[in-house]
Amino acid sequence: VCWTRSWRVEQEGVTVKGSPHFSPDPDAEILYKWLSCYVSTGTNEQAITDMLTKRSNAQRQQISKSFKGQFSKDLTETLKSELSGKFERLIVALMYPPYRYEAKELHDAMKGLGTKEEVIIEILASRTKHQLWEIMKAYEEDYGSSLEEDIQADTSGYLERILVCLLQGSRDDVSGFVDPELALQDAQVRLSAGEKIHGTDEMKFITILCTRSATHLMRVFEEYEKIANKSIEDSIKSETHGSLEEAMLTVVKCTHNLHSYFAERLHYAMKGPGTRDGTLIRNIVSRSEIDLNLIKGEFKKMYGKTLSSMIMVSHEFPIFTPVCDINITERPRCYDLCAK
Repeated sequence: VCWTRSWRVEQEGVTVKGSPHFSPDPDAEILYKWLSCYVSTGTNEQAITDMLTKRSNAQRQQISKSFKGQFSKDLTETLKSELSGKFERLIVALMYPPYRYEAKELHDAMKGLGTKEEVIIEILASRTKHQLWEIMKAYEEDYGSSLEEDIQADTSGYLERILVCLLQGSRDDVSGFVDPELALQDAQVRLSAGEKIHGTDEMKFITILCTRSATHLMRVFEEYEKIANKSIEDSIKSETHGSLEEAMLTVVKCTHNLHSYFAERLHYAMKGPGTRDGTLIRNIVSRSEIDLNLIKGEFKKMYGKTLSSMIMVSHEFPIFTPVCDINITERPRCYDLCAK
């Protein structure tokens, strides 16, 4: 019964379910023709978007394989060569297998000067232990190095420790058991860390955040509020700062409500002047076959508007794209993934 309920919730969250009458060969042929129709004003972007957002990731992999077999070309590389800008970034994201895409996002966050710590925090704090294991495996296969070692090389201090701790995937994702005495002890560890009684207590609480189940942590947060007279979020905000604060708060937010966390990330990507396209694309693409519908529901509750409508408002886009002498009214690229 629990498995059936979980499966139903999972299916309710999926926005991209694939085409029921799918055949990869015709799709590959059509894509080849569209990409061959490239003119100085661009490729048939909306047609490509309409096709690929109506195929599941598994179906896109079959299209890619068929494209290679029929035309001796790598589809993703062909798309990169013909497309550009934000649209290229979205379409390439769609073409990656899920775990390879997240491995790529982590790799990109660490390459070159500076490290995009918020990307690493977002991914490591919000994935299950199985997902983390698959991401680490994909990372090593694609980049020939250990994700853990690369994170250690690019970060330091308590931030490094919490990221490496999260990467171990030690949290129990399914257990509903809570030991009240242990929860109280864990809450007291946080209190000691906040009062700076022992320098080691901060690391102890980091370990608690990274290894206890969500059910247990919820009880810890309740016990902490009772003994400290403030929420765990307020404690973290007042007693830590910078990337460590962001990492700890992210774990807490994901523990409380994972869908609300992603709704907040999507809103952050679009609020204010400009759009943080990387955050927007990554979260919509990576959640589209998991729980994007549930995230959309939380978004509406939290911000009083639909995710689709905010994407429409926040994105600048051309009205027409002339491709092969056909004018097509465009919509923002991410809209197709999150539209009802």
